[in-house]
Amino acid sequence: MKKIQYILSGALLLTSLSGCDKGFEEINRNPVQSTIIDPTYLFSNAQFSTTLAAQTIMYEESIVQQIITPFGGVNNGGNYNQDNRTNTMVNWNFFFSGTGNGNSGPVKLLADVMNQTKADANRSNLYNMSRIWRAYVFQVLVDTYGDVPYSQAGQAYLQSTYLPKYDSQQDIYNDLLNELDQATAALDPAKRVETGDLFYKGNIAQWKRLGYSLMLRVAMRLSKVDAAKAQSFVQKAVAGGVMQSNDDNVKIQYTSIFTSPTSGLWNGTEKANFYLAQPFVSYLKQTNDPRLKVIATKYAEPSKDPSGTTEDNTPANQIGFPLGYDNGSIINAPGYPGNVGSGGWKYSQLNRRTVAKVDAPQHYITYAQTQLLLAEAAQRGWTTGSAADFYKAGVTAHMNQMKEYDASATIAAADITAYLTANPFDASKALEQINTQYWVASFLNGPEAFANFRRSGFPVLTPNPYPGKTIAGAFIRRLTYPLSEKSVNADNYNAAVTRQGADDLDTRVFWDKQ
Repeated sequence: MKKIQYILSGALLLTSLSGCDKGFEEINRNPVQSTIIDPTYLFSNAQFSTTLAAQTIMYEESIVQQIITPFGGVNNGGNYNQDNRTNTMVNWNFFFSGTGNGNSGPVKLLADVMNQTKADANRSNLYNMSRIWRAYVFQVLVDTYGDVPYSQAGQAYLQSTYLPKYDSQQDIYNDLLNELDQATAALDPAKRVETGDLFYKGNIAQWKRLGYSLMLRVAMRLSKVDAAKAQSFVQKAVAGGVMQSNDDNVKIQYTSIFTSPTSGLWNGTEKANFYLAQPFVSYLKQTNDPRLKVIATKYAEPSKDPSGTTEDNTPANQIGFPLGYDNGSIINAPGYPGNVGSGGWKYSQLNRRTVAKVDAPQHYITYAQTQLLLAEAAQRGWTTGSAADFYKAGVTAHMNQMKEYDASATIAAADITAYLTANPFDASKALEQINTQYWVASFLNGPEAFANFRRSGFPVLTPNPYPGKTIAGAFIRRLTYPLSEKSVNADNYNAAVTRQGADDLDTRVFWDKQ
C-alpha cells in the first residue's frame, strides 16, 4: 500500500492544547485537560513529538563516526569524547518533558491516550497502537541511558506520581516484548480506523507489521545476553509478519513550513560547522557505494545556501573530516587540506538538496533495517530463509529509500545491481557485513546506529583519539542523565546508579556485552 504522508499542522496545533510536563517533579497546571481532548489528537502529537533531536548529531552520530564537528562549546560531545550534559539530556527531555513551547513529550501523551482508551472497546486499536509506539519510545530511552522511569512514567496527572522510580532496564525490556506481543496481536481491522494516525492513517495491517518489526529489533538487542529469548521472539515476530516494503517505513515527513528538527544544523547558522566523518565517507568510497553521491557534497562556500554557492558531489572528490582533531589541530594533520575556516572545497558535508533538506523525513523503523536484522537472525539459525537474500533485500531497500528525500536522490536499479555484484554477501564475514550495512541504513537515526554498533561491535571502527577525552574506555557506551534528576529525584536516581553503575559515559547498558 502506498505510504500515506501527512500534514503536520494538526499535530502542531496541540502545542497550545496539551499541558507541559517539565519532568516528573512538576505538577501540571490543569490535571483534567488531557481528558477533554480527543485521544486521536494526543496520539498524533505523541508521534510528532518522538523526534530525533539535533543533539543526536553531537553524540550518537559522532560516536558511530558518521557526522562530526571540529568545534567545541555548545557542540561539544562525541567529537571530543566528553560529557556535555546540555546535549546528553536531550533525548530524555524530549521524550519525557517535550520539545518546549507547551508541547508535551510522547511518554506523557501516550499515557494519557492509554488512560482514555483502555476501557473503550471502540478505541481498542488506538489503545494498542499507543502501546506499540510506547515500546519504541522506551527502547530508545533504555538504550540511551539504562535504567529509566517506566512503570510510573507519565503519571503526574493520573496518579499524582511526580517523582517516579527508575525501573531495571532488564525488566523494561522484558515488558516491552510482552507489550508488543499482546498489543500487536490485539489489533483488529474490524474495529474503528484511527485516521489521525500520522504513520499509516490507521491501516491495521501496516501497524501489525510495525509491531512485529519492532519486536524483532527489541529481540535482537538480546543476542549477547539472552540468546534463547532473542530467538523465541524473533520467531514470533517472523510468524506474525514484519515489514514487506519501503511503503511500511515508519517516518515523519516534514514540510517547508514544519521543518525537520535537524535542518537548522544543515541549513541554518551552524551549516558550516558539521561535516561527514572520515570513516563513513571512506567506507562508501572504498565500496563504490552509489549512496555517497546522494549523501555527500563539498561546497565552495559552506556557510551559504546551495543556491548561493557551487557544489561538487563527485564521489571521488569526497573527503571526510578525520576524528581526533579540532579546527586548530587539523592544520597539521598529514594528508588533509587544513581547517574548515580557510575556504571551501575541503571536507564533505550532507547534501542540502537531498538528505539535509529542510523538509527531509526522519526514519524510525525501516524495511531495510528489518531485512538486515532478519539476515543476522538467519545467519544465527534463528529463522528460516537465506541470510544472503535478506542481506541483498536490505541493501536494496535502503538504496531505494534514498528517493524519499528527493526525486534527484533516486538510485538506478542498475547501480544497485552493480554494487551488490561488486560487494557480494560473504558468509565467512556475515555478521560484520550485515551490521556494517545496518550502520549505513541507520544513517541519520543516531540512537539506532549507536545501539546496534554497541550490540554487534560492527562496523569495526578505530577509537576516536582526541587527546582531551574524559572517558576511560575506547568508546562512549551510554549517555548521562540530566543533572536535574540528581537533585530533584535524588532517591530514585541514586537507586538506579547503585543498581546499574556510575552515571558516566563508560557504563554499559545491560545488553552491551563484550
